[in-house]
Amino acid sequence: MSGLEKMQIQQELVLLEEIDKHKAEVDAELGRQCLREPWGKQAVRLLQLPGFGVVMSMIVLSAIGDIQRFASAKHLVGYAGLGAGVHESGKEHIEKRITKSGRKELRWALVEAAWQAIRISPYWKEQYEKYLRRMRRPNQAIVVIARKLLVAVWHVLTKEETDIHASEEDLAYKMLVLAWGPGRKRPHGTDLQAVCQICVDELGIETDITRFVRRNVPRRIAPRAEVLARMEELGLTC
Repeated sequence: MSGLEKMQIQQELVLLEEIDKHKAEVDAELGRQCLREPWGKQAVRLLQLPGFGVVMSMIVLSAIGDIQRFASAKHLVGYAGLGAGVHESGKEHIEKRITKSGRKELRWALVEAAWQAIRISPYWKEQYEKYLRRMRRPNQAIVVIARKLLVAVWHVLTKEETDIHASEEDLAYKMLVLAWGPGRKRPHGTDLQAVCQICVDELGIETDITRFVRRNVPRRIAPRAEVLARMEELGLTC
């Protein structure tokens, strides 16, 4: 390897390190924005959905804007350009092409979330496989999942509904990450595990789960009764 090639590789490594640094700064700022108004409560609700992390939630919220602009889930799907016609008969199911006339970044985000959802959620995996058997084209089947996820987004945001297909462990882990992230204020006298349970309570979800394993690491969130007692002792509301 020549001296010029070595120098080029060293410069590219320095550039990659700098890019990683900027990416970390952006992720941290998105984490802070995710917890502030006007995004805070909406972002937490989106985190229930499989395939939605902090970055994905912020992309979707910024593209949607005020969810009240959309009178129905159908209007939101049309806005994203994910609307499509379907021809069904007793023998066949034909999915027509999506319009692609809406917000490109919203459409991209939902497709990316859909691919992740079918990997981690048994429910969405089953839905994907059902449409794949009918269509025999993975890209078409994943678009259907993306469209259904966007419908779920509309219901979660407009009606403040809970995702009935969410895994308790997935939800607990996401809230743990959220509580751990930058910008999340911890009430005085509470720890990370307690804040995680507070995040879950903010969604209106009651769960008995306190211990689980994620990425081969044991995780813990504080029991709800313990958190409520501690908050009462501190004179705080949960």
